[in-house]
Amino acid sequence: MEATVEARLTSIENRLQVIERKLAITETPRAPFPSPAPRTPRPVREPLDLEELLGGRVLAWVGGVAVVLAAVFFLAMAVHNGWIDEPTRVVLAFGASGALTALGLWLYEAKGRTQAARAAVAAGIAAFYASDTAATALYHLVPQAVGLVVAGAIGALATALAVRRGSFEIAGIGLVGSLLAPVLVAAGTSTSSLVFMALALCATVGVLIWQRWSWLAMLAYVLSAPQAGAWIFEERHAQLGLALLVTAAFWLLYVVAALGYELRVPTAGLRLSSASLLFVNASLTSLAGWALLDHAGNHQGATAWVVAGAGAHAALGFTVGRGRIGGEIAALLVAVGSALGAVGLALALSGPALVAGWCVEAVLMAWVGRRAGDRRGQFASLAFLAAASLHALIFEAPPKALAYGLDSVPRAVVALVLVAAAALAVAALVPELGRALVLAAVAVATYLASVLVVDAAGDHAQLALSAFWAALGFVGLIAGLVRDRRPLRLAGLALLGLAVAKVFIVDLAALASLWRVASFLLLGLLLLAGAFAYQRMRKEASLT
Repeated sequence: MEATVEARLTSIENRLQVIERKLAITETPRAPFPSPAPRTPRPVREPLDLEELLGGRVLAWVGGVAVVLAAVFFLAMAVHNGWIDEPTRVVLAFGASGALTALGLWLYEAKGRTQAARAAVAAGIAAFYASDTAATALYHLVPQAVGLVVAGAIGALATALAVRRGSFEIAGIGLVGSLLAPVLVAAGTSTSSLVFMALALCATVGVLIWQRWSWLAMLAYVLSAPQAGAWIFEERHAQLGLALLVTAAFWLLYVVAALGYELRVPTAGLRLSSASLLFVNASLTSLAGWALLDHAGNHQGATAWVVAGAGAHAALGFTVGRGRIGGEIAALLVAVGSALGAVGLALALSGPALVAGWCVEAVLMAWVGRRAGDRRGQFASLAFLAAASLHALIFEAPPKALAYGLDSVPRAVVALVLVAAAALAVAALVPELGRALVLAAVAVATYLASVLVVDAAGDHAQLALSAFWAALGFVGLIAGLVRDRRPLRLAGLALLGLAVAKVFIVDLAALASLWRVASFLLLGLLLLAGAFAYQRMRKEASLT
């Protein structure tokens, strides 16, 4: 019996092997279940040491600022009291600045890299710059060329030290103090003061590009832009061309400050500081140039300045979008340029020309948003499209045209056709908004046809308008039934409902008896025909 069982088992094994060979079943070893990767522990934040903060940082910063102010107050007090002559004051100021800078460098290298040593260096640099500004722009003891060379050397030294040592103190006290030097020594709004401030700004921009200290960009703008604006305001009458050139130069400096780090190290995201600086810089530069030219009586030149600013931002956006800068930043530049372009078009154009400009802006922003994958471009496109639509409905074809006709048929036709075409173009570029924008284009076309009917019908305008709405609604309903398109059916029903409301509210009170009868009769027949067609076709559709 046992031999029989073994024989049967052997027979079963042989059969299984044959089946496995025919089915090509191979035994694959199961991979062991992967063990979860060990989590890296989060670095434990050291608790805030108030004593270390006050003793190590705050005292150093306050001490550095106090030393800079002491140097400035000394110069001012010496001038006021007449203690020493001007050359002696400048020599003492330079000597004290050099000693303080040297002391800070020695402490930093020999006694430990402390906050106090860096603050001493920063205070010495700011005092150096204030001394050079006073000697050149305030006392005129040093030739301007020599003073500018010295200022450039000081700025280069500050840039090198701030970058090499990664020092917030040198950037915060030294460079900011340099930016404020013309104000602190009361050098006024002379051209030499502006040049000194511009050199300090160049050094600051160099540091913030290298270190990506975004706080320094906004701080530099806040400190330097008012000084540049004061000089431009003073020189707007005597040197208008130079004032405009300086405005453009500072605009370019601030653009470099906002985007310089992204050019050096490619980044995909958009920093809030860069976006804010670009937007504020573009707005104030456009406003300043426009105000200068408009005040001089050159209104066309003022408009051209705004349009040129728009073109510069848009061109810069398209250029950097192909390079190292991320798509978001390029899209922001194009958006800023488009916004300025809209303002420029509003200043330069009116009527259908302005509507055309805004429609082009809408299509352009939709294309940029699609190209960059940025939804903000789509929102900007809708904003421009809404602006064009509102302008057309307020000025070219206002709602009162449904009662009294159009003031100018060509202007209304051009404006509304442009709006409808722009809506269809944006719908093609923004598929998720396609249906809504197509319906908007159809609504604009229907409105245009309605005002044209009223304008052409003369004394029977309201009867003709009611008949047009009813007939168009009937056609839309039938077309929706035949083609089985629910949006068409709903649009037809909406127009029929609009015609019913108009007949009962407007025609019943405004039309004479005979025309009132005709209006109700025509509407009633169309409604009955529509109801019959709807019920018949929907019943046939349900049976099939």
